[in-house]
Amino acid sequence: QVQLVESGGGSVQAGGSLRLSCAIFGYSYSIYCMAWFRQAPGKEREGVAAIRTDDLRTNYADSVKGRFTISRDSAKNTLQMNSLKPEDTAMYYCAATYSVLGCFNLRDTDFPYWGQGTQVTVSS
Repeated sequence: QVQLVESGGGSVQAGGSLRLSCAIFGYSYSIYCMAWFRQAPGKEREGVAAIRTDDLRTNYADSVKGRFTISRDSAKNTLQMNSLKPEDTAMYYCAATYSVLGCFNLRDTDFPYWGQGTQVTVSS
């Protein structure tokens, strides 16, 4: 069983930065992709960023390219969020998958393992 635990959410003014971390526990040796998703009230969950565990290649949603950076070391992945905008306000979730397509598609249905979520609020 795989468990994911996020940390690092909070409130910040527009233009500020936050760093989210996701620690992975349990049988994680075959995890192929780790990602971050977010869901704002009344909106569908969307993929934000993903990183492959083999070659560390990354994939980003267009809305965060150039502002967010996903990275990974040992059993943790980090989402550095810069130049935050009010529209980045959402609950952010860490996710993991054995699926080869997970990182490519950034589709939540490809990810069987999820953290509990951490709130990010950006005020204007």
